[in-house]
Amino acid sequence: MGEPPVGTRQNRGLLNHDICFILRSPYNSCLKLNFLQRKWTDTVGGMAENVQGISCSSTLFLSSWSTCMPATVKLSLYIHFPFCLKKCLYCSFNSVAGINLPVDEYVATLIREMELCRENLGAHLSAHTLYFGGGTPSLISPELVGRIIDSAAGFFNLAADAEITIEANPGSVTRERLSAYRASGINRLSLGVQSFNDHFLQRLGRVHNSEQAVEAYVAAREAGFTNIGVDLINGLPGQTAQMWEYDLSMATDLRPEHLSVYGLTVEEGTPFAEMEKEGRLLLPGEEEAALMFEKTAQHLNNEGFEQYEIANFARQGYRSRHNQGYWLRDDYLGFGAGAHSFMKESGFGARWKNRDDLQEYSQSVKEGVLPWRERDFLSSREAMEERLFLGLRMLEGVSLEDFRSEFGVSVYEAYPRESASLLGNGLIEIRDGRLRIVEKKLIIANQIFMAFL
Repeated sequence: MGEPPVGTRQNRGLLNHDICFILRSPYNSCLKLNFLQRKWTDTVGGMAENVQGISCSSTLFLSSWSTCMPATVKLSLYIHFPFCLKKCLYCSFNSVAGINLPVDEYVATLIREMELCRENLGAHLSAHTLYFGGGTPSLISPELVGRIIDSAAGFFNLAADAEITIEANPGSVTRERLSAYRASGINRLSLGVQSFNDHFLQRLGRVHNSEQAVEAYVAAREAGFTNIGVDLINGLPGQTAQMWEYDLSMATDLRPEHLSVYGLTVEEGTPFAEMEKEGRLLLPGEEEAALMFEKTAQHLNNEGFEQYEIANFARQGYRSRHNQGYWLRDDYLGFGAGAHSFMKESGFGARWKNRDDLQEYSQSVKEGVLPWRERDFLSSREAMEERLFLGLRMLEGVSLEDFRSEFGVSVYEAYPRESASLLGNGLIEIRDGRLRIVEKKLIIANQIFMAFL
């Protein structure tokens, strides 16, 4: 979803869907890990330099990274398309709106970035998922999408059975276009519906209406898609739990394979943030928001969906393989302006970010320089924090054995007081060798996460 609304709702308590760790892509996954991010400096000859690009420093980093990686690295790929027809009022992501967009030029630059990255990585890379996010990636022509997929296959050994997802705005697709996406290699569709109520769609600034949302879904089925996800937002201005139930019913009546359900968040720098400051954005109260959260799980479970992550529900066999990689701290590479990446190396992992500015991003790539702007090398403690707050988002929780294997200590040794307190208060539990949040306590998951940070 153009999307997902991520962050912590201002003065809205600690309901789980207000959590700032809702992840869908490298782009927003790292953006919302900003409490862990530090400005990265590269020390050369004993002098620290602020990293603004990555010519020399990137070569040093990549060369040290490639020498300590295993022979084969399994990873996910993310493509960030920062263009859209109209910027939604809640959106804080790196995107620009307009009609005459330089799409062809951007795609060529993006493919060149992929080539530069592959040239600099010594390890054998094997990608098992590819995700087109944005922005509105369904503005990319199927021909260009196919070119990107072919490039990913050539540079990163994209698996024959890879999950290849594109986000689509219901107002930007037709059956013919969706059929062409299928022919290009896309096998999973994430449809950014957000609501089936036209009033709320207008309040959000979406370019489609509820009728177009249903039409887009039907067109996707007719185009041959057998794996469709629908994205919804709750906690909208003026929305009640009863209104939210209508959206859930409309969505499940369509019988998609996957549903992502996010609570609206108000991000600094967005029109919604200004409206809230001026008292013109009246959001549901905490009790109403809690009721929406409870009704979501109840309704979707009754409709045969498995809640496998706090905000994500799937029919059997249709979990998002790509998103699961973020929650499990698997390797991923992000391409495009503002995209983020994460790779494990000799330490506990490194995160980096591409330049946000389109001109700066393009100029860097044209000069043969990878467009990285920030890098963060995680300490063992930071990696433990990530492992827990990301892993605990999944209902199956964190493997205690895997945690010890990765960090050399148990969760109890690393967090003795926190673990004892959370276990004693019935907030977390151990089941089948995994540490997980007690299901009835998911609504206060944010408080539980904070104990480990």
